[in-house]
Amino acid sequence: MISNVYNSYSNSNLLKYYFNNTNRSVPKSRPSFKSEAPDTDIKSIYKDSDLSHTSWFYINDLHGKMTKMERIYNMVEQFNKTPANQNDFFKNTTDDKVAKFRVSSGDISIGCNPNNNKVAYKFLEWCKFDATELGNHEMDIVEPGDLASLIENTNCKMLALNVEADEKSPLAGKFQKSIISEKNGEKVGIIGIAPSDMFLRVKMSNSLQSIKVADIDETIKLIQQEVDKLRNQGINKIALLSHSGIDNDKKIISMTDGIDIIFGGHTHNLVEGIEEGKNLFYSRTGEPVIMTQAGKNGEHVGILNVDFDKNGIIVRAQNNVISTSPYSRPLYIKDAVEKIIGKPEYVGRVGKAVAMPKHILIEDNPHGDLIVDAMRHELNTDIGILNTANIRGWFTPGAEVDSRLLGDISPFEDKMMIISLTEKEIVDTIKSGLEQSFHSENNKPGILLVSGMKYKCNRKGELLNLEFIDKNNKSHVIDVKNPKTDKTYTVAVDDFFAMGGDNYLPENLDKSKILKTFDFDKNKLACDYIKKLPQPFDVVYDGRLEIVD
Repeated sequence: MISNVYNSYSNSNLLKYYFNNTNRSVPKSRPSFKSEAPDTDIKSIYKDSDLSHTSWFYINDLHGKMTKMERIYNMVEQFNKTPANQNDFFKNTTDDKVAKFRVSSGDISIGCNPNNNKVAYKFLEWCKFDATELGNHEMDIVEPGDLASLIENTNCKMLALNVEADEKSPLAGKFQKSIISEKNGEKVGIIGIAPSDMFLRVKMSNSLQSIKVADIDETIKLIQQEVDKLRNQGINKIALLSHSGIDNDKKIISMTDGIDIIFGGHTHNLVEGIEEGKNLFYSRTGEPVIMTQAGKNGEHVGILNVDFDKNGIIVRAQNNVISTSPYSRPLYIKDAVEKIIGKPEYVGRVGKAVAMPKHILIEDNPHGDLIVDAMRHELNTDIGILNTANIRGWFTPGAEVDSRLLGDISPFEDKMMIISLTEKEIVDTIKSGLEQSFHSENNKPGILLVSGMKYKCNRKGELLNLEFIDKNNKSHVIDVKNPKTDKTYTVAVDDFFAMGGDNYLPENLDKSKILKTFDFDKNKLACDYIKKLPQPFDVVYDGRLEIVD
């Protein structure tokens, strides 16, 4: 096992900033920076006593990945205990001079499973995160009382400056605008914002219906008001936890002043090092602002080391993005998780398995194909349909497969349904997925995975051809330009898809099309299906989805 997180720095790009100004609000000039500047340069300008040393452990978009949480717990423990001078950034600096903070930028939980969500909030508590903020997947929890209870029972503050809860909702008063955190005598302000596109990213639930979320322009005004409030309290080092996406984060930087760091999320960017124009920008008054994101699904964490001058301006910084894979899962944390979720059920073993596709929202994904096959086979329908965003993990060659792994691969525990769709409706919903995904900047919401069908499309988002593969493995070509309106198929789907989630289907599906509903999710079907497969089973491409230029 790697001895400590500081040995894992994959991109320890050190930047140092030099200022002529001493007035925070009206800088005389934009700062310049040097890369890998020798320590003598900064010491000739600043005494160590004039600098505030801070180190920030940050995460975002874990999406309920419990095995990753266990590894990250181990990393947080090492971050807490490792002497500061083992990090080159803080050499010759004693532990009592470095303020260490731990922050989360949302989407730590995912789906509506109460035990899985309890683990996510316990993880925040076990790691003693100073603050998290409200991501869209936190709102997957259907009942506002359940979400309110989770927030109440963790020591981690939930921030959402731009969210207003109905005064009669259990969520009223549960979201804070900001906090002031003090470590080793250093005080910092931490603000949090939820995504302004919340209602586009979450299926309707009682929790979602009980809140209002400000749009991005109003959110920016609220951020500046909160920054000014903190500065009036003497706080001149301020971080923003933003689940708003990288483009909105850039907009926030350009239209505000007083924010020093944005710990971002939502768009799943992996932002390494520090580079001007990439994640180093300047506020409207010319001060440097560093922006981060650590990818998705707990695959990486970040440690951002920052020195501030006495006016709260960044004078040097080092951003480190670290893979979580090499770190072990402490047995006592694994046991604590299983006390909440129960012991997993063993279902089989993987033989061969292809790598997870790089662009999961716009590529065929054999790991997801296996799940949608399970939906069709176990519910005995003509076809199965599943959106690619459902799949957040993968099968590893030679690995044992249990119910917990399947929960990692497909964390949304939406209930299963059998619906009836016409040939035209099927063509239209596949086209909707293609058009939305290939024409959006972040490829959301994702194309559709299918079972009992195969189709070809191009990267313009055009459906070129489609075939239905019957239970005798016979192919039937469907005319995608003139599909039949009187030919129907039984379709295995989840309720998110059936109820119009992400606009694949209309929101108000004709109730006559709902043939059966079930009180279980696709993971149960996957467990049952995999048990019946010859062991070990393979996860490979079979040509059901072809994408051409």
